[in-house]
Amino acid sequence: MPRAPAYHRAMSGDGDHGFQAPGVLVLGGGGVLGIAWMAALLAALDEAAGFDARECESFVGTSAGAVLCASLASGRHPRDQLGALPAAAPSAEFSARDGPSPVARALRLGGALSGVVAAPLASTALQGSAWGGALMRAAVLGRISPGRRSLAELNTAIGAFEVPWDGRLGLTAVEVESGRRVIFDGSQRPEVPVATAVQASCAIPGYFAPVPAGGRTYVDGGAWSPTNLDAAHVRRGTRVLCLNPTGSLGANRALPIAIGPLSRTLAGLEALALRSRGAHVTTVAPDAASVAAIGPSLMDGRRRAEVVAAGVAQGRRLAA
Repeated sequence: MPRAPAYHRAMSGDGDHGFQAPGVLVLGGGGVLGIAWMAALLAALDEAAGFDARECESFVGTSAGAVLCASLASGRHPRDQLGALPAAAPSAEFSARDGPSPVARALRLGGALSGVVAAPLASTALQGSAWGGALMRAAVLGRISPGRRSLAELNTAIGAFEVPWDGRLGLTAVEVESGRRVIFDGSQRPEVPVATAVQASCAIPGYFAPVPAGGRTYVDGGAWSPTNLDAAHVRRGTRVLCLNPTGSLGANRALPIAIGPLSRTLAGLEALALRSRGAHVTTVAPDAASVAAIGPSLMDGRRRAEVVAAGVAQGRRLAA
């Protein structure tokens, strides 16, 4: 069955025909609606193609993706999580009707932060070094007033999953003091609980309070990259599926920069790094119907039912 043109534009890969189950799943940032879109798409892939995301060899999660990765690693099916995952804050606070909200401003800052370091990343992505990018991030983060909103409720919710570090889970954050990216995977000493790592990965700079752990402080992994795709552990022949909720976003009142092109560019560079190691990489962003369902704010939970329906439809097309 031919792919719908809108879907084809929202996907890039290595030229394979038909859906092939990945061994590594990378889930990017994208707020409340990003979680809904990714969970719906994964549930549809299981329904239509028999792909059970819980059985992946490994996961890389950033921000919203960290929440869903922790859920999958705990054995929860994406279908079961539709409607069950906590929102970071009441959806009314994220309405774009009265102009940019605090989170929208934080997301815009995150986009600017990524833009500042895009050039260093472009030159270093294939070399595995982002020293210059870390310095720039540290400088920018040092100028941002720390956020005050707490993500303690999210920590409690993820803690209830009782998911251990089992060698499969990698959750991204940025260390405020150094600006470097950190992949929480259970190897840190002292060990950081999964719930704390998820909380750190979701702590949008300037809005949510930085998360202390092991004597350092951390903020959203999206301050490094929307997907952190290059953090995936791969070997020759590994199949990687990356879901990038911000990869199709344009400008709007809540987010006046077109973050989509930047998000796709960074994900593309990171995919090249994995392909240079022999991996097969497919990235999927929201198609036209999903973008329309998401609307002007990734944090507007009132649009969630529309996003789930669009994500399921897109997942079924992907399976076909």
